[in-house]
Amino acid sequence: MKYLPEGFGISENQYLYTFASLEQARVQRKMIEARVLMCDSSHNLIVELGCMKGIVPRVCAAYGIKDGSVRDIAILSRTGKICCFYVDGYETRNGERVAVLNRESVMRDALNYMIRNLRAGDVVDAKITHIERFGAFADIGCGNVGLINIENCSVSRIAHPADRFFCGQRIKAVIKEVDKSLCRFTLSHKELLGTWDDNISGFAVGQTVSGIVRSVMDYGVFVELTPNLSGLAELHTEDICPMLPVPGAQATVYIKSIIPEKMKIKLNMIDFTDGAVVGDRLKYRYYVPPCEHIDSFVYSPKCSEKSVVTVF
Repeated sequence: MKYLPEGFGISENQYLYTFASLEQARVQRKMIEARVLMCDSSHNLIVELGCMKGIVPRVCAAYGIKDGSVRDIAILSRTGKICCFYVDGYETRNGERVAVLNRESVMRDALNYMIRNLRAGDVVDAKITHIERFGAFADIGCGNVGLINIENCSVSRIAHPADRFFCGQRIKAVIKEVDKSLCRFTLSHKELLGTWDDNISGFAVGQTVSGIVRSVMDYGVFVELTPNLSGLAELHTEDICPMLPVPGAQATVYIKSIIPEKMKIKLNMIDFTDGAVVGDRLKYRYYVPPCEHIDSFVYSPKCSEKSVVTVF
């Protein structure tokens, strides 16, 4: 069985159930998914199932609540989101029948499966759950998360993971490490965004293209052409405007030269915006092998003086 991130790839109408389908899920111990309507004052989750409401008791709302290793924010933050559950049974509340649901058991089963079966180099579907300055957390199966450290977001350096991801974003990730003793996953993203050769193939000397300013130095501006490819632009502010570009701004650059052996691109700055832009920049082209596993990733071209390799 393959466990997916919660709410991944299922249409909204599939979250509405008949009593027969709920009963079948209960008998077969089959996972269902539905949207959490609210978290009540006792931190129980109330869920919309279509034919009836569901209730997830606090201790069954997240893995780790029972032993105190996870705080209640893990429950409160589920409000309005799609979550996965087992149907444990039914009870009557305020004269209405409600389904008693269990999210903790689904998370535990998924975690046990992933700890046993996932290994470094495996490519998985992921969904960004929250972002910190040091990295982005992503659901890789039924609410179980792994961490993408900021240095593993892309080859092109960024100031903050929010430059690369947003909450709720669906991405691909590669397992970097599985810590079986702590039941933790470390993830990476940059190895799926293509090598130097993959990325430079879309550009040529003499082209004028757009990019994103990532850093401004005394000697020039680093402009990201793709998440795994950046170049250095000479900046003559008197030819553009009296202000320097800011990180995150969109830049228009002329490709002056491409030097594969040094993995360098020399650019001339043509123009830039006065503010940050995102838009389609957070949609990625992935280079994933058919087997969905990577033993090693060689970013640098064969002629390069420097070898950039990731071994899983």
